[in-house]
Amino acid sequence: MSAIVIAYLGIGLMIGLSGVGSAIGVSMGGNATVGALKKNEEAFGSYMLLSALPSTQGLYGFAGFFIINASGVLTDAITMRQGIAVFAAGFALGLVALISAMQQGRICANGIAGVGAGYDVFGKTMVLAVFPELYAIVAFAATFLINAGL
Repeated sequence: MSAIVIAYLGIGLMIGLSGVGSAIGVSMGGNATVGALKKNEEAFGSYMLLSALPSTQGLYGFAGFFIINASGVLTDAITMRQGIAVFAAGFALGLVALISAMQQGRICANGIAGVGAGYDVFGKTMVLAVFPELYAIVAFAATFLINAGL
């Protein structure tokens, strides 16, 4: 297998896994929103913000691809070391973003249910939902640093 194929497999995992995680996380929030709307329709703005929060991990996957693509390393002249580095960065960011978005979606869904039930938990849910995202940010930063070493 050539280095460029290995690199593009990593890019595919980066974008694919992070996008799947965001889709799952956002769907969790959306499902919770539908249920909460039945109880408290006036809080739709809060529901929408919490539902959208897991979508950021998909953006990190795309941004990681953009950073690597902008470096000019994705050419036929890529070395095996560079190809493996791109694969590793892509796999790491993709996997962390996948799990982070799903866990964030669970936190947001619970917060949406709480707001729908009349509890004042929007701000606290936002704070708690940031914690899983921190690891996606760390993986994105690692992708940036790996790219800098290419």
